[in-house]
Amino acid sequence: MKLQETGRYQLLALFIALVVVLTMHPTKAQAQVVGNLEVDIPFQFHAGNVKLPPGKYTIHMLENTDLTVMEITSLDGSTSALFEVGRAQASSAPAKSELIFNKYGNRYFLAKVFDEGNPSGSQVLESRYEKRIGQAATEGQEHVQAHHRDQQGN
Repeated sequence: MKLQETGRYQLLALFIALVVVLTMHPTKAQAQVVGNLEVDIPFQFHAGNVKLPPGKYTIHMLENTDLTVMEITSLDGSTSALFEVGRAQASSAPAKSELIFNKYGNRYFLAKVFDEGNPSGSQVLESRYEKRIGQAATEGQEHVQAHHRDQQGN
């Protein structure tokens, strides 16, 4: 009997240790924009390797890409771009969903996407063009608020 009790205690201890390890090291899930964000961008900008005109766009994570590719599409469907993303972490959770652009002179590059209430977001991988421009110019940032399409109120 003592052998069975010892085995049960060892199994219980192993289970508790496993639970502790799993809660201390969460899975590799990246934060993602849930659904489609809608945004009105008032300036010409670059998303990945594509230059896009000012206008209204939707942006979302592409399915089946392990949360590494996003798509931005104009509301009229005439323009779109795919771009690679990694993880981004804000110092605090944004009150509203937002897109953050790096600004070099009069050139804007989509840099980060955050969903409202979540400090984890997506960072757009820099294109060669942005790296080249960034070496020659002073960087600023521009924040543009976005909202989920179902929260429009129109």
